[in-house]
Amino acid sequence: MSVPKILITDGLDSNGIAILKKSADVVDMTGITPEDLLKQIVDIDVIIVRGRTKVTAAVFEAAKNLKVVGRAGVGVDNIDLNAAKDHGVTVVNAPVSTTIAVAELTFGLMLNAVRQIARADAGMKAGKWLKKELEGVELSGKTLGVIGFGRIGAAVAKRAAAFDMTVLGYDPMVPADEITKRGGQPFSMDELLQHSDLITMHLPLTNETKGLINADAFAKMKKGVYLICAARGGVIDENALFEALNSGIVAGAALDVFVTEPPGLTNLVSHPKLVCTPHVGAQTLEAQQRASNDIAEEVLAALNGSPLRWKVA
Repeated sequence: MSVPKILITDGLDSNGIAILKKSADVVDMTGITPEDLLKQIVDIDVIIVRGRTKVTAAVFEAAKNLKVVGRAGVGVDNIDLNAAKDHGVTVVNAPVSTTIAVAELTFGLMLNAVRQIARADAGMKAGKWLKKELEGVELSGKTLGVIGFGRIGAAVAKRAAAFDMTVLGYDPMVPADEITKRGGQPFSMDELLQHSDLITMHLPLTNETKGLINADAFAKMKKGVYLICAARGGVIDENALFEALNSGIVAGAALDVFVTEPPGLTNLVSHPKLVCTPHVGAQTLEAQQRASNDIAEEVLAALNGSPLRWKVA
C-alpha cells in the first residue's frame, strides 16, 4: 500500500505535522497561490486548509487522488461541499478546538466597544489625555443577545454570567430547552433584537445567514445597541452597519470578520465607533495546537476508514 500524500496550504502546528508524518508523506506549501494549487493537487490524497485557501470545484476537478479535505478550524464556507460530494471526497473539520479562543475574543471585543479601549490607547500614544471623552457603559446588568447558540455561543453565555448579564438566545437549530441548559433564555430573532443591549453572533455563513443583520434588523434594535461579530464576514450587511453607526442606532461595534478579507481601509473600517481585528478569533497558541492535533487525527481516521467525530460532508 502506498503512503498517502498530504498537502498543507495554510500552516499547521508542529505537533499536528508530527502526527501526520508518522503515517503519511507531508508536503507543506503554506501560502500557495490558487493557480499553483491546481497544479500541485493532482496527486494529493489529503489537503488540510484553514480559512485562506479556497477548495473550489476546480480544485476537486483537478485532484485525481483526493480522498479527504481537512479544515483546521470550524467554518467550511471556503470549501465547495457540493463538489466534494460529487467527487466522493470526505470533508472533516475541528469544531471544538477554537471555542475558548473565540469566546474570549468576543469578550475582548465587547469590552473594547463599550469602554473604547483602542481609542484610549491610540490617544495615549499620540500624547493625548482623552479621559473626559471616554465615558463608557458597564456590562453588568445588561442584556446580551446571542445569535447562534452552538458551542461558541454557549461558551459566551457562560462567561456572560460572570459579568452579571442576562443572556437571550436565538438559534433555529437548537431546541429551546437546550438553549436554557446552555445558559440562555430562548427568544425569537425579533424579540432578541428588540430587547438586547448588546448583540453577538456565532453562526456560520450560509445562504440563510448571509446578510442576516441588515437594515430591517437594525430598525428593530434598541437605539444605542452594541454589536459584536467574530463569526463570519457576510452575516452582517456592512453598508447597513455603517448607516446604523452613523444614525446612532448602533452606539459601537466590534468586528473580527469582514465580507472581503483583508477589507482595506474602507469607510466602515475607519469608522470611529468601530473596533476592528484581522480575523484573529482562533489565533491563540492553545487553539492552534488543539486544531492541529484534532485535524491531523481526524484526516488519518478518514483515510483509514475509522469512525469520524467531525464529518462535515
